[in-house]
Amino acid sequence: MTANGSLADGPAHDSVVYIVDDDQELCASLAWLLESVHIRSVCFPGVSAFLQSYDPQQPACLVLDVRMPEASGFELQDMLNRTCSAVPIIFVSAHGDIRMSVRALQHGAVDFLEKPYDPQHMLDVVQKTLRTARERFARSARESELRARLDSLTDRELQILGLVADGLPSKSIASRLGISVKTVDVHRTRIREKAGAVSITTLVRDVLQAGLELPSR
Repeated sequence: MTANGSLADGPAHDSVVYIVDDDQELCASLAWLLESVHIRSVCFPGVSAFLQSYDPQQPACLVLDVRMPEASGFELQDMLNRTCSAVPIIFVSAHGDIRMSVRALQHGAVDFLEKPYDPQHMLDVVQKTLRTARERFARSARESELRARLDSLTDRELQILGLVADGLPSKSIASRLGISVKTVDVHRTRIREKAGAVSITTLVRDVLQAGLELPSR
């Protein structure tokens, strides 16, 4: 495994391009190309070497060959999909066909390029894909943070949050649960404080926008 490129100030300084290809000459060439525009890359000769070093906590995209001796690029794609990995994949192949490209895209790849590819086109695709990677990473991090905050709530607090999400005011919640309005308001305050939210309304909006589900009421 060899690391290439250098960190530089700019939109891609916090992200990396993983290149997984058993063609070491091509890896070196692509790494040099990316380095020329200050994009950091790391090369791997195969799937197992990549998996040993892959850091899902870092925004990244993956330039992945289809055919490799140890395991195919499609096998790696399936592995990553099973772990709900957010890393976007650009497939490359010297023997690509329509069937391959359709299979790659149907399973979530962002592009499928035939070797030899045009260098400028590859740069354009990588830069666009890194933006996608950073957006996915930020969304995933936000969802994880929200899940952790929801996990910190008690069953009663989750119940009340769910009723707030249904649009019920404190008085209606109190009546439904057989508790006082003051108790409901105390719970609402605790929910807001535990979640670090500006308001309960903001928290509900964030949870719904993230596609997270509240426990059934």
